[in-house]
Amino acid sequence: MDSKDVFIKHVAQTSPFPLKIEVEKAEGTYIFDKEGKKYFDLISGIAVTNIGHRHPKVVAAIKEQVDKYLHVMAYGEFVQDSQNGLAKELAKLLPSTLDCCYFVNSGTEAIEGALKLAKRVTERTEIISCHKSYHGSTHGSLSVSGNETKKYRYRPLLPDVKFMHFNKLEDLELVTEKTAAVLVEPIQGDAGVRIGSQEFLEALRLKCTETGAQLIFDEIQTGIGRTGKMFAFEHYGVVPDILALAKGLGGGMPIGSFISSHEKMNLFTHDPILGHITTFGGHPVVCASAWANLKAIQEENMLEHVEQKGQLLEETIAHPAVKEIRRKGLMLAVEFENADLVQKIVHACLDKGIITFWFLSCPESFRLAPPINISDEDILEAGKRIKEAIMASC
Repeated sequence: MDSKDVFIKHVAQTSPFPLKIEVEKAEGTYIFDKEGKKYFDLISGIAVTNIGHRHPKVVAAIKEQVDKYLHVMAYGEFVQDSQNGLAKELAKLLPSTLDCCYFVNSGTEAIEGALKLAKRVTERTEIISCHKSYHGSTHGSLSVSGNETKKYRYRPLLPDVKFMHFNKLEDLELVTEKTAAVLVEPIQGDAGVRIGSQEFLEALRLKCTETGAQLIFDEIQTGIGRTGKMFAFEHYGVVPDILALAKGLGGGMPIGSFISSHEKMNLFTHDPILGHITTFGGHPVVCASAWANLKAIQEENMLEHVEQKGQLLEETIAHPAVKEIRRKGLMLAVEFENADLVQKIVHACLDKGIITFWFLSCPESFRLAPPINISDEDILEAGKRIKEAIMASC
């Protein structure tokens, strides 16, 4: 039984058609298969390896921590330098109302924690999310995701969940003094890079303040430099009550975090004690990786050129068959006439050594999210191959 057969038979699958690249190694912008073929990774493992694969500073931090200790205790009991360093770094980067981090293992866990915190702060139960949103696959995060196709097999889900239309001001009337939380991606990712309007997000902030509802920003995809700012909400000057991060935070290692004020987070310590718990959240090796990741972005001024690189990539793949490109920084959705054409293009790109991918909730578009420190030379070469794949597929 070869490795692909083992993968299909013994590794649980998520779809009938995995890409099945047999990975040998990864470095920077590239992934290499076992036959030596080089692929440009233009999705960064779905917005995870935002500074490329195996960044030297991240690898060094991981090795240093591994030489000290691995897991030593469930979250929240022992003082650990890498946890402290990461929390202090995030507090430095964020507004003063977002100064306390709870570290978990993934994005969906960050959303679960954020929802629990909002209920605890407000003593309310109603949650409002957006149509076409995606927040994860556990029961709570699935309940607040706006894609019924992904949900119907798993009902019943959380009660008291309502959905509004993203960027539709009239729908803000749904937010009342019964609302515990409004959960929004400032730029919707899985919906196909739908960019929040300044007017909508400002009005949403005001409405939450007026009603006492907690505003939660899901920045699991948009955070950590993806849009040209460290956090997408910085483009708008609108600060959430609770922030959820994951994906790009860990520098390639699995981590999530929900972040709020120390006053609010302290509610988890009593009535009941251990109001939120995790065994592996805040793992010291993962925190060391995330801390090094944040420092590398700042020390190497990576945010400075994200918008220019995104514009260059957009210009390089322009083609008459493209209906629309929606973009913020290096977060792109490239839309075509239909989903079948997108599938052809994604596989044609793969043949040409370019890794792209589709969206669950927007199958007529494919996604691009290369490392934010990708070179202009790699953008031009990858863009040329993408355009060739488009031409071959149309």
